[in-house]
Amino acid sequence: MAELITVQGDITTLRVDAIVNAANTSLLGGGGVDGAIHRAAGPELVAECRKLDGCATGDAKATPGFHLPASWVFHTVGPVWQGGGHDEDDLLEGCYRRCLELAKLHHVRSIAFPAISTGVYHFPPRRAARIAIDTVREHVDASGVEVVRFACLGTDTLAIYEELLQQPPRAPIA
Repeated sequence: MAELITVQGDITTLRVDAIVNAANTSLLGGGGVDGAIHRAAGPELVAECRKLDGCATGDAKATPGFHLPASWVFHTVGPVWQGGGHDEDDLLEGCYRRCLELAKLHHVRSIAFPAISTGVYHFPPRRAARIAIDTVREHVDASGVEVVRFACLGTDTLAIYEELLQQPPRAPIA
């Protein structure tokens, strides 16, 4: 099983094979993590993203990292929280699963995820972290990824991830 760890700080500075961008559907940049990644990667990133013709919620697409320490950026579009009755959990799970599928395709051994959808998309942080950890635990072995970093910007998010990573994996639903 891969090593799952937390780190606090700026995802754009991490030396991993791939970082995950919590993008919007246009993939052309925005605020938060998305804006920071686009600024750090340089103008080549937006030019490459224009070729991808956007991305659906719950899906992910890959680009080179350009000026980032990471070789790859996996752009994924998380769901906007609408109270939990609009498939938000499944869509968020899809983000993590698709990124691990891209990791396998691109032979990624280390990856860093932000707390997808918990910023301006208002997904409840604890619920999002539980989905992230459970999904990664379920799919990481098939991906070939050896190290997963959950990059947490704030101390509250970091504490949630650290607590949940100490808990045993949930049993699969039969």
